[in-house]
Amino acid sequence: MSITSRRFAAVVVGLGMVGLSACGSSDSGTGGGSKTVTLVSHDSWAVSKNVLAAFEKQSGYKVRVLKDGDAGQAVNKAILTKDNPQGDVFFGVDNTLLSRALDNGLFQSYEAKGSDQVLPEYRVDQDKHRVTPIDTGDICVNYDKAYFSKHELTPPTSFDDLVKPAYKNLLVTENAATSSPGLGFLLGTAAKYGDDNWQDYWKKLKANGVKVVDGWEQAYNEEFSGSAGGKKAKADRPLVVSYASSPPAEVIYADPKPKTAPTGVATGTCFRQTEYAGLLSNAKNTKGGKAFLDFLLTKRFQEDMPLNMFVYPVRKGAQVPEEFVKFGPQAKNPQTMAPDRIADHRDQWVKSWTSLVLK
Repeated sequence: MSITSRRFAAVVVGLGMVGLSACGSSDSGTGGGSKTVTLVSHDSWAVSKNVLAAFEKQSGYKVRVLKDGDAGQAVNKAILTKDNPQGDVFFGVDNTLLSRALDNGLFQSYEAKGSDQVLPEYRVDQDKHRVTPIDTGDICVNYDKAYFSKHELTPPTSFDDLVKPAYKNLLVTENAATSSPGLGFLLGTAAKYGDDNWQDYWKKLKANGVKVVDGWEQAYNEEFSGSAGGKKAKADRPLVVSYASSPPAEVIYADPKPKTAPTGVATGTCFRQTEYAGLLSNAKNTKGGKAFLDFLLTKRFQEDMPLNMFVYPVRKGAQVPEEFVKFGPQAKNPQTMAPDRIADHRDQWVKSWTSLVLK
């Protein structure tokens, strides 16, 4: 999930997520000699301890995890350090930033075992195999059910709804230049309205009082009235750009658990995000890195992801927990965009968006 405050990108919901601390020795080794494999990731990385322990026992490698903030920040740092990388594998570059990583030579070629089991719609770079698809999710506007019930107002369901007077001063989103979900939301509007009309849409959204903050953590846990954190902070924005998988997190981490999610998803505002991992160029432990990439595509890891990182697996036949499907179903018709189109337009779109919305 990056998908990327993703997913991204950010923890999909910041309610009790516990990241992995570095474990094992810090020996660097060369080629395959080291018994430590180092994963570099954004802050949303999480895995069940028993699942990771099983990999370490089976492979003989200890896993060391370095978290480098938001997905965009982590990718940029990895590019800057590619000649002397911090680790062996990078996880968490999503489709909004993939071309930047590939164009800068961040990854070396490796076709992970199990790649043939990845659903076809998530496969990219098939000629060079520089990245491996790991998970997918939808960036969508979430709404606070209690607010809309109290005000007897129907929640928005589409991009068009968000610019209506009824929703003035209700939406908070993330900065498209600094946040993965913010960028995904921008790309969703570009996919919806096209090159000629997305800026007009954002002019309307700005006139309707959209609030922009730096990242997902602030938007969701400080500004959004429907989140547990927002309730404590007495937040006043009942609409937020987050993920379709945020509602199940609100249920799973609540004590006591409610029977229904306190938040909902405006399914007509979704943009499909896919996250990838790759073997870093100049990685010191290439053998260990390859083994770890193989592990990320195993059915056991793929089925472990939903309730840890709140994303969907990309492997055929991987099962998703019932509570995850019940409260966080994937959008049926999300906006999508081809990687080459993102590559061709992303930087200019972000520049135009910044000038239009933030000035």
